[in-house]
Amino acid sequence: MRSPSVVITLLAALCLAGCTSSSGVASLQIQEPSSETTASVARPEAAVGEAETVSALLEEAAVEETAVAVARPPAAVDTDVEAIALVGPEKPAKILLAPKPAARPAGLARGTIYRHRFRDAKPINFGKTSPGQYAVHGVDVSRWQGSIDWMKLRSQGANFAYIKATDGGDHLDPMFRTNWRAAGEAGLKRGAYHFFYWCRTAGEQADWFIRNVPRVEGALPPVIDVEYNGESRCKRRLSRARVQEKMQVFMDKLEAYYGQRPIIYTAPDFYRDNLRGAFPDYPFWLRAVAQHPSKVYPGRKWLFWQYSGSGLSHGVKGKIDLNVFNGSERQWRNWAGGQSVMADAD
Repeated sequence: MRSPSVVITLLAALCLAGCTSSSGVASLQIQEPSSETTASVARPEAAVGEAETVSALLEEAAVEETAVAVARPPAAVDTDVEAIALVGPEKPAKILLAPKPAARPAGLARGTIYRHRFRDAKPINFGKTSPGQYAVHGVDVSRWQGSIDWMKLRSQGANFAYIKATDGGDHLDPMFRTNWRAAGEAGLKRGAYHFFYWCRTAGEQADWFIRNVPRVEGALPPVIDVEYNGESRCKRRLSRARVQEKMQVFMDKLEAYYGQRPIIYTAPDFYRDNLRGAFPDYPFWLRAVAQHPSKVYPGRKWLFWQYSGSGLSHGVKGKIDLNVFNGSERQWRNWAGGQSVMADAD
């Protein structure tokens, strides 16, 4: 900013020189206000003649005499609201601007079904039963996908996403809250899944999931992921009856809380030993990366098919799991639109 004393000295020099034309004043470069100045602080108009220029300079000097300072909020503050403090001679005042809407690429409309453009690092020829024949594709993610560009991922054909939330009775995926929020902002239908730990009680695990996954209107039903993990510290192998008993306790608690029947995710070996013919009234999400589910799980109706664990897509670094919904676009809209929960704040 220009010092008021400099402005007054300039005016005095002009008067003593007896200037009769405006050319001398017009040649003075009047500094534009800082780009930090907002519409709430008036900008001086460009000079047209000597009288107007002198008036503008006097007004500017008067403004500077009052020591009006315009400050930006600290860069480290993570907020969608811009706070602008106007510091006057006696007390500060704060103006809050309206929150900025989330940026959405042109043409990326909420509710639109996007054709998948995924690739596969290890492509499989499924023949006539190719996943490409299905209308609605989606992904499932966890911390291992790192930071995801959800807008870009959706534009590539991810119309839904299942996001890892919890496993066992005390572990929360460190990326869950970030992924949950960002997937919703990008317009994906989203749901959360829990990796079941066979060395903890089912009730403890259900309570942990409920503690961490919000009830949100329109969210997809919760998922219980049941399989044996060879890298887990838990080496227990339960009987078929005990497996189903623990699953039922967990699913009953989630259904009572969210008002949705949970989906069962499983893999071929675990299904063969524990779930064949069981839970006929529950929807299944089946892993089958070499053949169609009808050949891997004969006689089992399914809702989702995880057909690849080596998917590649813009928006994600590395590999990602790819899935399809078992139905048409119309059936997807009817099913997904019919999901209702007793919603809490998102």
